[in-house]
Amino acid sequence: MKLVGTLFAGFGLLVASVGFGNAWAQQDRQVPASRQQVQLSYAPLVQQATPAVVNIYTTKIRRRSAMFDDSLLKRFFGDQFGFSVPKERVQGSLGSGVIVRPDGVIVTNHHVIEGADEIKVVLADRREFDAEVVLADPRTDLAILRIPIGDELLPTLALADSDDVLVGDIVLAIGNPFGVGQTVTSGIISATARTQRGISDYGFFIQTDAAVNPGNSGGALVGLSGKLLGINTAIYSRTGASNGIGFAIPASMVKSVLRAALNDGQIARPWLGIKGQSVTSDIASSFGLDRAGGVLVDEVYAGGPADLAGVLPGDVIMAVDGKEVIDEPALKFRVATLENGENVPLAVLSEGGFVQEREIKLNLPPETPLRNTIEIDGRHPFQGITVANLSPKFNEELQIDPFLRGVIVLKVNRRTPAGRYQYLLPGDLLLRLNNQSVSTVADVNQILADGAEQYIYQFRRRGRVRECAITDRGSFRCRNVR
Repeated sequence: MKLVGTLFAGFGLLVASVGFGNAWAQQDRQVPASRQQVQLSYAPLVQQATPAVVNIYTTKIRRRSAMFDDSLLKRFFGDQFGFSVPKERVQGSLGSGVIVRPDGVIVTNHHVIEGADEIKVVLADRREFDAEVVLADPRTDLAILRIPIGDELLPTLALADSDDVLVGDIVLAIGNPFGVGQTVTSGIISATARTQRGISDYGFFIQTDAAVNPGNSGGALVGLSGKLLGINTAIYSRTGASNGIGFAIPASMVKSVLRAALNDGQIARPWLGIKGQSVTSDIASSFGLDRAGGVLVDEVYAGGPADLAGVLPGDVIMAVDGKEVIDEPALKFRVATLENGENVPLAVLSEGGFVQEREIKLNLPPETPLRNTIEIDGRHPFQGITVANLSPKFNEELQIDPFLRGVIVLKVNRRTPAGRYQYLLPGDLLLRLNNQSVSTVADVNQILADGAEQYIYQFRRRGRVRECAITDRGSFRCRNVR
């Protein structure tokens, strides 16, 4: 597959399996050759797949103020009596799920079960079970549930290799749209590797025109092999109903989250230790490439996996583990589906226009320095502010630039002067305090322990640096520095 013109004459051996055009994957795909073949039914496939797709019903209990419910007072004053007591209101929602292990392990969308006080799973044979959450991952919008099935073995859907799908493949979407009950719709794969959708932090989706509606979330996208290609998660619609553009989370990401759930229930995603940007057409032109694609490395974390593999700023990452990288979200997705400690090849375009294969050992982002989260105490204006040290690991949890360093504000006690006057806000990065640089929480404690008649400090908020001064009389003024 030619990716970026003549510069990649020798690149085919490195990424022979890149993209979705593998010759071996096309051998079983044939256009119907007769009227009889056109009239073939999906019924055998449906009968095989539907027992593994479940309906999910959740309830959320919300407390609200309600009129006093004493029957004697109601008799005289009706519902207008002025005493109020807490009253519970139950909200219900619905979705779908897929049984992926015979012992009752189910995958669904995180947004289906988010905030639920009760989760009920209804099998295709109408049996009902209360489910427990094994793992909930809002960043991928996936959740793993388990139901108490005893020694019984449930029907399952095996996970397919979602990288083998081709545009035009026939698929079935199975779920519980609008709560009408289990429903099967058919369509084709409309597109693959859809990024920049804003649906989750790891946006890389299979697009289908099979009808997907509210309630289908968490349901199955099944190929003609009878395997699970993805979890239906979102639609593009102005009305809330299907317009023929639905998105499914690929099975490769489902495998990653399922693996974490069945191990220790904790997701530990590896990282490359780089900061980069998608190669646009303008950037591609400056490199002498004939099309956009790949990720331009802007910065490399010292001692990180990419650094140890010899990746340099200015390199362009074109593929990971033999799979094409079309942009920065695609790179993020590819790395997130791999295992910590795994050795994988990177196809890297370096200075001079040569593509090289670099083997990289994936590791977890380090927590250096330790976050050391504290709530500042003492007789000074910063009392009640909770701060912590940034690190690649903590930054990943906060979903901010992994290369940021310093002290971040996490919380401000609203009952303190710092909260009332908003000296600092959550998310602010403290840079200087009383003309001294601040690198760690220990620096903050040391500076504040010395005391002062006034406090001058600098911080970064949403990319802008501000300087503020607080006097011992409580006056407070700020200005923009840059």
